Amino acid sequence: MPSDAKNRPVYVISVAAELVDMHPQTLRLYERKGLIRPGRSSGKTRLYSERDIEHLREIRRLTQELGVNLAGVEEVMRLQHELDDMQGEFEAEIERIESELREQAQRPEALPGVDGRIDPRDRPVYVISIAAELVDMHPQTLRLYERKQLIRPGRSSGKTRLYSERDIEHLREIRRLTQELGVNLAGVEEIMRLRHQLDATRLGLESNVRRIQEDITERMTKWRTLPQGEQEDGADGD
Repeated sequence: MPSDAKNRPVYVISVAAELVDMHPQTLRLYERKGLIRPGRSSGKTRLYSERDIEHLREIRRLTQELGVNLAGVEEVMRLQHELDDMQGEFEAEIERIESELREQAQRPEALPGVDGRIDPRDRPVYVISIAAELVDMHPQTLRLYERKQLIRPGRSSGKTRLYSERDIEHLREIRRLTQELGVNLAGVEEIMRLRHQLDATRLGLESNVRRIQEDITERMTKWRTLPQGEQEDGADGD
């Protein structure tokens, strides 16, 4: 989890319940369902963070304003927690790279590698008729989901819709949500919005990590080409 102040557990259950206008028993139910993940004090008392409060308010919006059933809310909050955890993983990766950089200052011959490959799942390859067949849907249904921003197919140079493997995964997830879990369209829109945000965040974080690694590589390469005396001066100067 991210280490920012929003994740600091500070509110006991009675205060948290008052802040979100819910009964404490409701908060316990949501915790059992995995919708929120409060911390614990040394005495095992539940303590809620500002992020927990945000999540509880989001649950109330989904259920009371959008009419999303509990199965849909569970999907939304699972994705939200995954986003939170991804941010924490990114922060940990940055710390790891910084630690690696400090080690490389002592071992300049060891340079980090950079992997700039594009995930093949994002390559648009399927025309709409094939994509519809793969997910057992009518092509018109795929067009509807696109208008609702649930999926975002690419386009060929001739403006033909082209679906990727990730689009196929998303369409199968939509079918699971609607047919197996009975989630209404409003709930599906929320879930898919988070899935797209999760995909974009993952790509963004991976890009940032690669950029940092490239910067480290460039700096260490320059450092290795300096005369020995300047290397020592640079190391002493820090």
